[in-house]
This record gives sequence, C-alpha cells and structure tokens, in this order.
Amino acid sequence: MTHPDLPRQAPARLVAIHPVPEYLADAALKERYEEMKRAFQVPWMGVVAMAHAHYRRFYDLLWSGLRDVAGSRLFVEGCRALRQDTEAAVARLPIMPLAQQLEASGYAPRELGQIRATLEAFSHGNYPYLMLATISRHLLAGGELSGTAHLEPECDQPAATGSLVLMEAHHATAETRQLYERIKTTLELPFVNTDYRALARWPSYFQLAWDGLEPLIATTPHKAACQDLHDGALALTRRLPNPEGLTSAALIDAASADAGRADVAAMAELFQWLLPQLCVNVAVLRQQVA
Repeated sequence: MTHPDLPRQAPARLVAIHPVPEYLADAALKERYEEMKRAFQVPWMGVVAMAHAHYRRFYDLLWSGLRDVAGSRLFVEGCRALRQDTEAAVARLPIMPLAQQLEASGYAPRELGQIRATLEAFSHGNYPYLMLATISRHLLAGGELSGTAHLEPECDQPAATGSLVLMEAHHATAETRQLYERIKTTLELPFVNTDYRALARWPSYFQLAWDGLEPLIATTPHKAACQDLHDGALALTRRLPNPEGLTSAALIDAASADAGRADVAAMAELFQWLLPQLCVNVAVLRQQVA
C-alpha cells in the first residue's frame, strides 16, 4: 500500500474555505452532520468538516467510508492516546496558572466551571477532527487505508451534551476584534478558530489566556509538541482499517468532479497543518485553569 510523505508545513497557498453551516445544510447533509457529531461525540460541527462539505461528492464519499471507522475502538482510543501524549508534552511548558487571578477579579466558581467545560469539549473533539483532516490529506496524496485491525465498535464513549456560544466578530467589542486580528497574525490563518470564538464569550478571561499562550507558540517545545501530534495522527491513519473499501482514486475523482483535486487538497492541507497547533494551544489553555 502507498504511504505518501506528508510533512508538517504551512500550505504553499491558502485556498478560500467555504464552510457549510448546519443551518444551511439540506436534509441529507444535516443527517451526515448528525452522524459525525455522534461518532466524534462532540456538540459542534468543526469548521474542518463543514469546509469539506462544500465539496459535496468528496465529503459524502469520504464520510461514508469513515463512518464505521470513526465509531470504532481503535479510532476512539487512538484519539484518546493522542490527547494524552499532547497534554503530557504541554505539562512541561512554563504555563502561568490563571485560576486564582480570575477568582480575584470576580469570576465565580460557576463561570470557571463553564470555561473548563468548554475547554474539555474542545480537548476531546479536536482530535477526531484532526484525524478527519489527516485522513483526507493522506488519501488525496495517493495514500490508502491499509490497516488490518479488527473493527470493534466503541461502546463506552460519553455522550456529548450542551452547545457552544460563539463570540463572532460582528458581536464583539473593538478590543476583542483587535485580539482576533492578533490571533490570525500570530497563527498565520485567514480565520479565527471556533475554539477561540467560544472562549471569547468571557472577554477578560480570554485576553489573559491568550497573553499567556502567545509567547509559547514560537518556542521549540511548543513546535515539537505540534510535530509529534502531526506524526501521531499520521501513524494512526496508517493503522486504520478500510471496511467500506474507500480508495484514494475514488476520492480524487470525487474531488475533481467537485472543484479540482488541487483546491480540495489545499483545503485539507490547511486544516491538517493548523489542527495540531490548535490541539496544543487548547491543552495550554486548559492547563492555565486546571
């Protein structure tokens, strides 16, 4: 089986993304969205998945091939191991705790609990979304799913509950909009991730949290944690079985019919590059208020 080399690198070109939000999804797409949220055990549709759904033939074929895999014990435990390794690496970073400072400024235990619950949702959910992007890029680059592991369903996943409240730029204060621009510049991204928009619901907290996180992003240990997560997600991808017989050739044909392989591949590469860093950043944010 082919295993292409997929280095961790910023995309050569930033392609425009066109996420299809849940409220604009037709009935069939809405059903796929609900399937994905159940399989990933998340309360939100990640931008990565909604951007994939813009390329409808491609997305439908990809998800139909991965649906059973995503609900398997191998996939779930693999994502859990990626999280554990990432959080262990982050625990070695010089992270300034914020809980006492937030309490002193007036944050009640209930509010801190809400922040922690939001961070927990992302701490769990970002890893299956990273796997989606990694599998997508792998297949579009000519790789195959070739693992021989038995596909054992996962039975003890906790149910995802609740919903996310996002602070969109058009609702935010000037200070938060300035912070969003700073985030995009620091991360070299054309948009602000869902995670940060959800956490900006508490503006004074998020300003402090980002001030503590931002200096770590360019450090060698932080970059190493991102690289290790990239490598781990790719290794897990190469272990996954292929019960539906999803092939690289078929997926490339679907992408070509939608928009052209190059555009779809650039979209997948963008998310496969940014998600390891997002996972590491969320682990830092979680550690700040542990």
